[in-house]
Amino acid sequence: MILQRLWRRIAAPIDPFLFVLVVMLICFTTVVQLSASPDRWQAQMINTAVGLVVLWTAANVTPQLLQRFALPLYVLGVLLLVAVALFGQISKGAQRWLDLGVMRIQPSELLKIAMPLMLAWYFQLREGSLAVRDFLVAGALLAVPVGLIAKQPDLGTAILVLSSGLFVIFFAGLSWKLIAPVLLAGVVGVGAIIATEDRICAPEVQWPGLREYQKHRICTLLDPTSDPLGKGFHTIQSEIAIGSGGVLGKGWRNGTQTQLEFIPERHTDFVFAVVSEEFGLLGNVGLLFIFLLVIMRGLMIAANGATVFGRLLAGAISLSFFTYVFVNMGMVTGILPVVGVPLPLVSYGGTALVTLCLGLGILMSVARHRTLLQK
Repeated sequence: MILQRLWRRIAAPIDPFLFVLVVMLICFTTVVQLSASPDRWQAQMINTAVGLVVLWTAANVTPQLLQRFALPLYVLGVLLLVAVALFGQISKGAQRWLDLGVMRIQPSELLKIAMPLMLAWYFQLREGSLAVRDFLVAGALLAVPVGLIAKQPDLGTAILVLSSGLFVIFFAGLSWKLIAPVLLAGVVGVGAIIATEDRICAPEVQWPGLREYQKHRICTLLDPTSDPLGKGFHTIQSEIAIGSGGVLGKGWRNGTQTQLEFIPERHTDFVFAVVSEEFGLLGNVGLLFIFLLVIMRGLMIAANGATVFGRLLAGAISLSFFTYVFVNMGMVTGILPVVGVPLPLVSYGGTALVTLCLGLGILMSVARHRTLLQK
């Protein structure tokens, strides 16, 4: 009887469908990490255990309580980013961490959750009286942390924070009349870069607003063979691994590019190349199907949210999950620049995994409290 009560207490906040998908991803990750980096899988299991505790805890927190934390978390995150800019540690040319004496933290990770929380809270506050100026205010709230993160520089995290905020603004009702010109400008800009690649990628040409290594990443994307043993090495090796996997793959721990360590960062950002080489197209489709189900379930939770806050937050978290998947697979397959975005719940690493589990826990909280809030 006691065990039954304990189990009901543990299972109560959990969304069964979403949790089964998370467990499937964790099991798949264990298999992949045992091949990609056998000496790290135990550490990843510890990271996963911490992530699941965070997920369960977040699922128990009510959306009303999350609303109360939205503004303080956002202010704390921005202040920490300012502290990073003033006193942060510099490593490999990037200034992203704060040393607190007992531990080192990366405040930009906090903004991945604090940003959609803040904007969802703001639009909830303005419900019923939304005007154009509210979207301008939301844009300014988004621009401050994104600018500070991009300046570190950490383009991958800046993209994830930016997208999470833009998704909230989009779901809040931003007009397509404003979105369409931006999309058109983006398409024209990409076309112009491709058409003038030979000239703008010349060594003497400086790109305004970007550092030299960021320019090289884009130029390498356009032509990886221009520096096959240097900046294009990651992309070329991952493409070889993906192509050599075929339909069924070479088999677990039989991937030559993986086991001979030709794929750089094969246990973190480029783990999808390992999946492709050893499990082939079939493995890729299976993994994509699980990701698709997670995103669809998240959007269903968003559609059924009882409040504006819940709907905006759940929608932004779901599409942020999509952004993780799209950007990671895009950079591994060579259609996007390498920006250091992990494959959700599959790449090795604790911080990103815990952040993603926190987001999934919030989704479960919105799903669980839908009926309670309506009453």
